Amino acid sequence: MQVDPSMPYDWRDRRVGQMAIREYKQGTAFPGDIGRTVEESTPAWPQPTRAVPGTPNILFIVLDDTGYGQLGCYGSPIETPHMDGLAANGLLYNNMHTTALCSPSRSCIMTGRNHHANAMACVTEFATGYPGYHGRIPFENGFISEMLVEQGYNTYMVGKWHLMPSEDESAAGPYDRWPLGRGFDRFYGFLGGDTSQWSPDLVYDNHQVEPPTTPEEGYHLTPDLVDKAISFISDAKQVAPDKPFFLNFSTGATHAPHHVPKEWADRYRGTFDAGWDAYREATFDRQKQLGVVPADARVSHRDPDVPEWSTLAPGDRRLASRMMEVYAGFLTHTDHHVGRLLQFLKEIGEFDNTLIMLVSDNGASAEGGVTGTTNEGQFFNHAQEPVEDSLRSIDDLGGPNTFNHYPWGWTWAGNTPFRRWKRETYRGGASDPFLVHWPRGIKARGEVRSQYAHLIDMVPTVLDVLGIEPPTTIKGVPQAPLHGVSFAHTFDNATAPTAHHTQYFEMLGHRAIDHNGWRAVCPWPGPSFSEAGRPFGTPITAQQMSELDARHWELYHVTEDFAETQDLAADNRDKLIEMISMWYVEAGKYDVLPIDGSGVQRGVVERPQVSLPRTSYTFRPGTQTLPMAVAPRVLNRPFSITADAEIPADGAEGVLLCQGTNVGGWTFYLKGRRLHYAHNYVRRALYTVSSTEDVPEGRHELRFEFEPTGEPDIAHGKGMPGRAQLYLDRRLVGETRIPITTPLLFNPGGMTCGADPGSAVTEDYRPPFRFDGTLHAVTVDVSGELITDPESEMRMHMARQ
Repeated sequence: MQVDPSMPYDWRDRRVGQMAIREYKQGTAFPGDIGRTVEESTPAWPQPTRAVPGTPNILFIVLDDTGYGQLGCYGSPIETPHMDGLAANGLLYNNMHTTALCSPSRSCIMTGRNHHANAMACVTEFATGYPGYHGRIPFENGFISEMLVEQGYNTYMVGKWHLMPSEDESAAGPYDRWPLGRGFDRFYGFLGGDTSQWSPDLVYDNHQVEPPTTPEEGYHLTPDLVDKAISFISDAKQVAPDKPFFLNFSTGATHAPHHVPKEWADRYRGTFDAGWDAYREATFDRQKQLGVVPADARVSHRDPDVPEWSTLAPGDRRLASRMMEVYAGFLTHTDHHVGRLLQFLKEIGEFDNTLIMLVSDNGASAEGGVTGTTNEGQFFNHAQEPVEDSLRSIDDLGGPNTFNHYPWGWTWAGNTPFRRWKRETYRGGASDPFLVHWPRGIKARGEVRSQYAHLIDMVPTVLDVLGIEPPTTIKGVPQAPLHGVSFAHTFDNATAPTAHHTQYFEMLGHRAIDHNGWRAVCPWPGPSFSEAGRPFGTPITAQQMSELDARHWELYHVTEDFAETQDLAADNRDKLIEMISMWYVEAGKYDVLPIDGSGVQRGVVERPQVSLPRTSYTFRPGTQTLPMAVAPRVLNRPFSITADAEIPADGAEGVLLCQGTNVGGWTFYLKGRRLHYAHNYVRRALYTVSSTEDVPEGRHELRFEFEPTGEPDIAHGKGMPGRAQLYLDRRLVGETRIPITTPLLFNPGGMTCGADPGSAVTEDYRPPFRFDGTLHAVTVDVSGELITDPESEMRMHMARQ
């Protein structure tokens, strides 16, 4: 049967071999015939969702904490040939903006809406109970994956997610905000903000998995992610070669930990010995030569928080240089494996018809502190180690035994030519590399585009290219309007006008607004920590907020002053007031209020959990690792761990319960027939206690108790001191005093029953050190109820005399 092409496309006959299959759109009338029998009837089939022939694939490559001046094509000395190739054969945008932090930026990339409207004012770990801040992206703000899957795309999420409440990351769910709940067909990666590149916390679709190999066998996360991305695409292409895909490839690189095989770091040995001042000067010169910054641009002023390289002691310079060598190797290693993904697309004939957008989620990170660190957890716990201790680990940097991050002098240099860094809304935090590559759809090659853009513009641009209107509903949920605008009109027109005219910024109390070439910034706690006299994460009072609005907004004409070097606020009061007023209008539109400058306070806020609050938690071996957000909080309080275990005649050993990794955590385990507990204090010290007698054959109650003996000193990186006690069938069999415990968090902080997967908390055993007896259950109690056993305590004291 032939169909009149002028008829509405409600149904068509499609020939498969010699058979004609009649198809119709679901929701329209059945076009076949239904008689009393099949012989008297004609079949028709609901039409599968198919993309328009020739539709391009979409590939987002999202780097993490990569600054404006760190890719080779943006003037850096770091080698990134494959990314540079995207710029050379595509477009480099020098005016792309982000939110200055990862979860908020990623929400903009996925939805095309502003981050507060996504309830993602900050990272998910810092969620608070206000509409713009609670970390649950509304379903009316649909993801691009949800839009494209309805257009016949396969959709893949590979790498870092970080787009749902931390409390939802456990096996209890809910799963509706996991990648597979937001329109992705497949997922492989990690759910939180960072992870070890050597021993990552991996999730495959909706369940936890262990890495396929070990670091000793050559495992590293980035090549594993590329392998999975290739396999996802290959799986579908062998069945439906013409079906397009959307891949969001989001590396853990170059976020801390800066983990990379040593040979990659060694490629840069000596490259950075001249220091960050020299790096910045040379990079700025190259940026001008490449046209990445305007020819008349001025580099931003020296940051008061960054010491001059020449003032550093020789040991400090040696440590800082090596940390930058490791970072550079990490970025080049990432580029190499991104190149493998691009080469695969060439091999299957999809490269030219893949619209690639490469971006970083924010500026370079200053979370290594002024001296850098062998363990980022020290920064978050206010427990930075002395440089002398870091120097003793210099040869371990980048390897499995560290969680390293470079000093913020390299952060400042990495954001050349801009001022400041991640978490702050100066351009160093909020202006980032952005490359667009699509040979079949873009004629221009190797050109720079200077039109204003923001991450919220990526979704509208993709829809524009595909000729798709934003959906009015997704899965029955009415959709909110997009906030971004398409920049597709700039692809082949370097002089096309900017379509994005106004954009607000707010991050941790640091505010800014861009409008038609002007930029107003209100820094918090100040233009620098030195000038403010306050540290990052200081809460803002109502009085301070009034003072900030009255006296501390800065004004820049960025059309003429690319890097915010000349504050014009004093001479342009009317313009400044206009910009401040505009910021408040935008804040009202997008749920930006109330402004919150706090850091640590947000991290310890009590949040709703999937289960009601309780003081007793029971775990069993073989179950999934609990993310720290849902694990019982044992820091700075009395607690007990009780294991119900059976010991065979020849003994048993292994982990009963543990939390954290080799860069911070604790573990309760059996080894050599003795009971042991170890507390790893941010990799700086290991405090242990062991039983004075063997654990005999049979079923026993094995118990650890922590009894605080003082108050914590959080500001100086010290958690509660206390007595650590071991009990065998409620008899005290070991005790010691722990002078310092971890004050705030373990990162990574997963809690596991019956094993210690990944990197072990202590070198006393090799992971995963699974318990080989019979472990019935382990209970953690945080009620404060502890055993009182004066007779055993006296016996223990006498034994130590």
